[in-house]
Amino acid sequence: MIYWQVFLAFFIPGIIGYGGGPATIPLIENEVVDRYGWMSTADYSQTLALANALPGPIATKLAGVIGYQQAGVLGAAIGLFATVAPSLILMIGLLSLLAKFKDSPRVKRMTAYIRPTIAVLLAGMAISFFHTSYESAGWIHTIILAVASYFLMERWKVHPAFVILGALVYGAVLIS
Repeated sequence: MIYWQVFLAFFIPGIIGYGGGPATIPLIENEVVDRYGWMSTADYSQTLALANALPGPIATKLAGVIGYQQAGVLGAAIGLFATVAPSLILMIGLLSLLAKFKDSPRVKRMTAYIRPTIAVLLAGMAISFFHTSYESAGWIHTIILAVASYFLMERWKVHPAFVILGALVYGAVLIS
């Protein structure tokens, strides 16, 4: 039964997560935290931070780690497959339709309506993570990390991978 749950926990976000990996992050959180209760929001935040520090698609890294935690190596493989299966099925089944209707005004309008929805989901997740960070690390560390990240990425144009690495080091040295 756990293998089926792992499959569903990553297949469903893959189907409804229009917009790629970042769009599926809050959907995966809903599955693994709220629906199945496999981890807390704080644990999910830490898993997400670790997955963001590694190269590659975020959804597959989350599926591999969480699938492994729940059902071992086979669970990781099932989670990875479930993450890519919706895209694989759609690519095979709908490629000809996409080529036929790619310039359709209706398709462009639908895409324009979906983007704000994804932005709201990401904002909600960011607020939730900010709240979790405040509860576990305190205001001072949360503000330091947020301000430092802003200046490093927006003002000084430091690559986000280095900012994430710096935040991991900061957390390991000063927060843990």
